[in-house]
Amino acid sequence: MAAALVFSAGPAREASMPAGLEVVATGVPRPLQLALDRRTLVVLGPGARGDSAGEIYRVDLDGALPVDVTHRPRVRVPFLDRRLATLGSLALEPRTRDLFVGEENGSRVYRLDSDERLTLYVDGLRRLAGGSAIVFDGAGRLVLVDHVDPNISPEQDRPPSGLEQFRDEDYRGPLVFRIALDPTLALPRRLDRTPPLFPRAWGGRAGGAMLPRLVSVAPVGDGLIVLSSGGTLYRLVNDALTPLATLPRGQYLRANLVGAPDGSVLMNGGFGVPMLFRISPDGAVTTLAGPLGDPQGIVLGGDGYLYVSESSLHRIVRLRVEGG
Repeated sequence: MAAALVFSAGPAREASMPAGLEVVATGVPRPLQLALDRRTLVVLGPGARGDSAGEIYRVDLDGALPVDVTHRPRVRVPFLDRRLATLGSLALEPRTRDLFVGEENGSRVYRLDSDERLTLYVDGLRRLAGGSAIVFDGAGRLVLVDHVDPNISPEQDRPPSGLEQFRDEDYRGPLVFRIALDPTLALPRRLDRTPPLFPRAWGGRAGGAMLPRLVSVAPVGDGLIVLSSGGTLYRLVNDALTPLATLPRGQYLRANLVGAPDGSVLMNGGFGVPMLFRISPDGAVTTLAGPLGDPQGIVLGGDGYLYVSESSLHRIVRLRVEGG
């Protein structure tokens, strides 16, 4: 299915600028997620008219900045079925530069290639909740956070086959999957039939209830960093969670994480905690900027800038960071 091009968007609203930030793009209706395709910033949002699953903008970072994208072309992704699901997750596949987009609060992930062909790649998830819910690790594998919760929707949220003990152990979710992009396997990949990377099977009814509710994931070095909704960062190694840092108190939902070359983690707290943080490899937490206008997607460029979408202000800003 090909995406269509449109050429209109609403104007941006003027707003104050926190210290250290500069505007990159304006006129982007509610930008949700960012990716970097070499020197082109890719922006995913729902669009201004509410008649599509999402819109994708591209901003040339080597051109004059800031850019008003109000009248610039964008890729418009139509609704894909009667559910009228919108898109809220974005990841760039490093080898082909194809985009992977996930449904907001939905069960599917699609692949959008350079010819704007849309292919259903993953199905059988329970709920993709936005933020850093889908990423690619250093080996080019797709990592996904599925916000399954058997206690909310007991008829729909069933553990993968062979892991039914999750409900018996009072597991609150979510599941973390990691899959290789194997071209020999039939599509879509059915994750409701795939054992997760985390958690794997364990014994004892108390086990599941003690696990944190993970909401976001990012590759850092050779491993993964995951964030809980309560604001604790963990290293995920060999199915074990090791605490890394505790963030300021708040509710962290749709938060975004990205790893830096020096091993630190850069993140925003989303709507509930609208700040930018840097977490060093030893767990020290530094506030970089804020408060921001509902910060959503973030991406770190090779130029040392951290790019951030301010969803409620319809703009993209950037901040130069150490270790970037």
